[in-house]
Amino acid sequence: MTHQEWGAGAGGRLMRPGRTLLGGFLAELSVFAIVFPVLYVFGERAFLASILIASAMMPFVFAVWVGKRLESHHVLHGALVGLVATLIYTGLAWNQTQPLLYKISHGLKVIGGAAGGVVAARRKSVR
Repeated sequence: MTHQEWGAGAGGRLMRPGRTLLGGFLAELSVFAIVFPVLYVFGERAFLASILIASAMMPFVFAVWVGKRLESHHVLHGALVGLVATLIYTGLAWNQTQPLLYKISHGLKVIGGAAGGVVAARRKSVR
């Protein structure tokens, strides 16, 4: 492969591992920042619903952010943002039993991130 095939030319890179890791970290941090205040203000039922909503929305938002400077592979980067967020939570909750709702939320993180990648790719193609 040539130097340009790796995406080093024209200001755009094919893979942005640093932004992807940062996006996943910020997405998971944002989930925590949203769901715990909901628990304390609105109670457990709203907390459980907010886990699902925030788990899909925050990776979506940060995948769009990661995808702004990409030339290609938007959906891959978005899914990786969700995967990083999932791995962060899994690392924090190591050796703890996770209810089904949490496992579903992990899947929503990857799906939300991939959806954000689709939006980022569409925005790029419109320009």
